[in-house]
Amino acid sequence: MANAHDTHHEDNHGSVKSYAIGFVLSVILTAIPFAMAMYPGMFNLTKSTTIMVIVALAVVQVVVHLFYFLHMDRSKQQRNNLTTFLFTVMVIALLVGLSLWIIFSIHFEMMAK
Repeated sequence: MANAHDTHHEDNHGSVKSYAIGFVLSVILTAIPFAMAMYPGMFNLTKSTTIMVIVALAVVQVVVHLFYFLHMDRSKQQRNNLTTFLFTVMVIALLVGLSLWIIFSIHFEMMAK
């Protein structure tokens, strides 16, 4: 008799190779911004360029984590999870963006008087 825990699909779980690739990419995507912040003279970049590169690498790292560790892709099995994740990102972006808009508007109005 098959147990419910024994009949899970191997398609939804990553292999050791997949986890190793994700781990190595995560370490690299963490080490580069760390080095840029600790040794700014070595990269010879302006402060704003350094910040933009660090933010870009953070976004890439989020994608690496979603793909290699959470196994989110565009497959039919993951469509609901991906839709839920994208909706969550949209709500958080709206919440943060509109809050910042309100804060800066209030600050501008208070300073104008």
